[in-house]
Amino acid sequence: MEFTHIDKDGLPKMVDVTSKEPSFRVARASGKIFVGKDVIEAIENGLLPKGDVFATAKIAAINAAKKTSELIPLCHNIFLSFVDVSYKINREEGYIEAVSEVKTEAKTGAEMEAITAVVIFLETVYDMCKAVKKDMVITDIRLIEKSGGKSGHYIFESENKTAKVVSINISRQKGTPKEPVSEAILIEDYGIEGDAHAGSSHRQVSLLDISSIKKMQQYGLKGLCFGKFAENITTENLDFQKISLGTKLKIGDNVLLEISQIGKKCHGSGCEIAKSVGVCIMPKGGLFAKVLKGGKIKAGDIIEIVNR
Repeated sequence: MEFTHIDKDGLPKMVDVTSKEPSFRVARASGKIFVGKDVIEAIENGLLPKGDVFATAKIAAINAAKKTSELIPLCHNIFLSFVDVSYKINREEGYIEAVSEVKTEAKTGAEMEAITAVVIFLETVYDMCKAVKKDMVITDIRLIEKSGGKSGHYIFESENKTAKVVSINISRQKGTPKEPVSEAILIEDYGIEGDAHAGSSHRQVSLLDISSIKKMQQYGLKGLCFGKFAENITTENLDFQKISLGTKLKIGDNVLLEISQIGKKCHGSGCEIAKSVGVCIMPKGGLFAKVLKGGKIKAGDIIEIVNR
């Protein structure tokens, strides 16, 4: 593989676009900030001490797009003919989604400018609202479309997202929050090595998708992190609509799980997780599985639905 941003001496270099012809280019990016219903109400009722959230965020985003080459070392300084950021509020799930659009006629694209604009828009929303709430979460930053240039037209296809492991979490004692680990060994018909919930039962491994965790932001829960809801494996983009009892999941190169239960009830007067964060989402969003084939897994491993 040839590295375009490294010279023959192994040092960073800017790509030489001198010989390229300028062309019209458009780039769009998006992102979300989960703020919760209380912050949304404060914004809509003008109760925030710093003033107009979205006007300030929009100006910040435009300024940031124009300064992208100063922030990203090897980006080219290009003339931007248009920068804008739109937004929409999702009151039900408690988040604000921003979409940036950047246009230019240049020798290189404006993807980084579009991404920078949306990131700074969301960061500014955070700054404007942090007096009310500090556990807001910025997520799902992505390029959603670009046109022009040698690589042509690109559109982000959300339905083709790859499911993967985001975090692996274990607890040494039952009823306590799990803590993330970098990797883990899964043992056939047992569970995760070192996890208190491993054993011969049908609930050897628990899984929860990050989308379920994000939905809990609207409840104003504090200290949300991977493993907080007692899941062994935090996933991303795992399509629960395609999962039923008996579904097999392949993780990485070797591990094979079989879904043995969907959801569960909190035991007694509420599990330790429910007591510490106020609610447990495993009853609705949790998956449980048996280990059919063991092996090592780590964050970033691809998850494949091999049958239903």
